[in-house]
Amino acid sequence: MAAHHHLLPLLLLLIPFASAAATGGEAHVSAVIADKGLTFAKDVLIGEAVRSLTPLRLPGAEKAVRVPFLGGIRVAVSNITLFHLDVGEDSAIRPGDSALVIVASGISANISMAWSYSYDSWYFPIEISDSGTASILVQGMEVGITMEIKNYNGSLALSVSKCGCYVKDLVISLDGGASWFYQGFINAFEDHIRAAVEKVIPENIIEGTSKLDLLLRSLPRSVNLDNVTALNMTFVNDPQYGNSSIEFDIDGLFTSAVARTSNFQKNPQLSLSCGGASKMLLLSLDEAVFNSALEVYFKAGSMHWVVDKVPDQSLLNTASWKFIIPRLYWSYPNDAMVLNISTASSPIMRIMSDKIDATINADMIVDVLHGTETVPVACISIVVSASGVVKTSGNIVYGSVELDNFSLAMKWSEIGNFHMSLIQGVIRVFLNTVCMPYLNSRLGHGFILPVVRGFTLKDVYVVASTQQLTLCSDITFTNASSLASLQIL
Repeated sequence: MAAHHHLLPLLLLLIPFASAAATGGEAHVSAVIADKGLTFAKDVLIGEAVRSLTPLRLPGAEKAVRVPFLGGIRVAVSNITLFHLDVGEDSAIRPGDSALVIVASGISANISMAWSYSYDSWYFPIEISDSGTASILVQGMEVGITMEIKNYNGSLALSVSKCGCYVKDLVISLDGGASWFYQGFINAFEDHIRAAVEKVIPENIIEGTSKLDLLLRSLPRSVNLDNVTALNMTFVNDPQYGNSSIEFDIDGLFTSAVARTSNFQKNPQLSLSCGGASKMLLLSLDEAVFNSALEVYFKAGSMHWVVDKVPDQSLLNTASWKFIIPRLYWSYPNDAMVLNISTASSPIMRIMSDKIDATINADMIVDVLHGTETVPVACISIVVSASGVVKTSGNIVYGSVELDNFSLAMKWSEIGNFHMSLIQGVIRVFLNTVCMPYLNSRLGHGFILPVVRGFTLKDVYVVASTQQLTLCSDITFTNASSLASLQIL
């Protein structure tokens, strides 16, 4: 069986594409990051922040004082470097009215620095100096960040409205020289080091967030799946914040890869229903998403199927129709046949609580290969009703489909009129032994659902409800990746 294009494509094949890159006009797709997902995002962001903040250079300082009998004393600290951060379990993320608040508490840090000490005195005609290194233990540090996510012309814009850092304790330990003698002088720099940490860390967090903002704004508005279809990637409305979740509304419709549309409408629908499962991410897709893809492929003329091989090849020879359609055999004895099938209208999908239904209206032209000619002899209209289910295994989504019913009608014939009841049984065998097995072989391989490079959906769970399909999933993150280099697949 040679399939130039699929007659029954995208019944379930579109699910991974729609979930992997859902977004554009009236909201047909909603992506809900639940409490578990927000906690995961917080851990990823904090982990990436720690990696980006270390090592972190802090400004040095110098002090000069005059001490009776000793003279002028100069003390300096330099090469102050924060080289290690440890964020404990005392961190939390909380959705506000229009922002996300992240608080990281119980942070400890290690800082290294160099110190130098010199003074001159009327007692001694030469300058006396000493130097060494010091290690600083920062304890009880707390960082708070308020991050706003807005819709910016269909993209997401990220900004930090508030960011603060508080250091509770510093323990400075000197090494080298007569360090024990100068410890009191070095402790005088404690306030400088504390202020430097509390100033530089928020500045670097804000700078890192601006890079992430550029990444979000640069995400494509549309992704071509092939040379026919494109998936609209435009966000609709600002994110909606719940008590423990955040929802992103997305158009999600498929459009032509050549002509794309955008139509912004508000359609808020925050839902955390996932069959009782606790998951990080929920992706809800209206059946309009799938129907839009079917319509694009139909308008592009891609739903065309040429069948020249079947399990019982004798069915594609006029001799097998000798007693069913005698005139076919008389006109073209013992000639091979080809079935030229194309959809007459865009297939329609309906999502219900227990299955997905599809109705396909197709025309089947019977071609006879007579000598060197291909002769169209009849055209039969076929309306097929099929149903399928979606299943998951790990991070793979797959499905199956079966024939429910079909009807036949003659459109035109060059071999005389014949009753559809005569070929009803043969067509049923053809649908059950050729069409359904072929589609199920395609659906049965399954589809891995990566979303963004560095992230992978894990243990996907599918919930079907009226007119909507929800994919619930956990997410894993490859630490080898950096948020600054993440790309949409």
